[in-house]
Amino acid sequence: MKDEEIKSFEILKQKIAAQMVQSFPGLNPVVSEWKGQDIVDFQEELLHKVNAHISEKWFYTHLKSGKETLPRIDILNLLSKYVGYSNWDDFRFKNTSKEIHIDDPKKASRYFIYVPLLVIGILGIFVVLFKMMSSGDYQFQFYDADTRLPVVNSIIEVKVLHEGESPVNYLCGSDGSFNVKTDKANIHFVVKSPYYQTDTIVRLLDKFNRKENVQLRPDNYAMMIQYFSGMNVKDWQKRRNQLNRIIADSAMIYQVFDHEKIGVELFNKAEFINKLTFPSTGLKRIEILDTQYRKDQISMIRFRQKETDK
Repeated sequence: MKDEEIKSFEILKQKIAAQMVQSFPGLNPVVSEWKGQDIVDFQEELLHKVNAHISEKWFYTHLKSGKETLPRIDILNLLSKYVGYSNWDDFRFKNTSKEIHIDDPKKASRYFIYVPLLVIGILGIFVVLFKMMSSGDYQFQFYDADTRLPVVNSIIEVKVLHEGESPVNYLCGSDGSFNVKTDKANIHFVVKSPYYQTDTIVRLLDKFNRKENVQLRPDNYAMMIQYFSGMNVKDWQKRRNQLNRIIADSAMIYQVFDHEKIGVELFNKAEFINKLTFPSTGLKRIEILDTQYRKDQISMIRFRQKETDK
């Protein structure tokens, strides 16, 4: 067997591998490394494209073993046709006259392993850098919608809503601001404060302006109760009439105690109004914790009391 025929057959193996990789991108580019499903795929390719069939034994004998023997001419013609040539003679004529370099199979294998790993590594670095650049700290300052002044020294609870996740709760500091770190394009949260109406806020985040103001609408009834509890109003009957109008007859009213005393105390509407309006030298200041409404009347109040400053 002439050396140039053996060389042509080795080139044909490479052409076969290149043709197969087009249909099966993850395939090992070295024919002698094929096994199992790779061989089955090759058999189906030949059957589909050139209506030819080879046995697994034939594959191991001629394409995997590396023996210096050529297959029958009819098989060579079919393999040549599979890679785009008329027959074996056409293949030899168009390839043996050119200076074709046959890569070391081991080097080719390393190439197809290391290059994808390098690409994946570079993409991973870009993803990490993008996350670092897109993530940032944002601050939301709450202010009174009527006075236009910051809401300070007040309880402000923020519940951040994440799609597909449980809410995350925050408690604002005495300066009335809320800080959060995120890499999202927007933020969705619910803000709640005893003397302001509960509101749901949705913001598109601006990476170049990380501080925003959010207005809170006052809860006028809650503020009125807090005002009544701290002022020595002489016309107490007028005050009782006002409270009677804004509080529902069936309202549930709870007094929450500080940590020194465990539990709560329940008041009805009349008892609560009496507590606020009867003159007393030991008048205590009421701090509203929560209110709920039904048909423009207060249906639930949670409060606690603190001694007035002496």
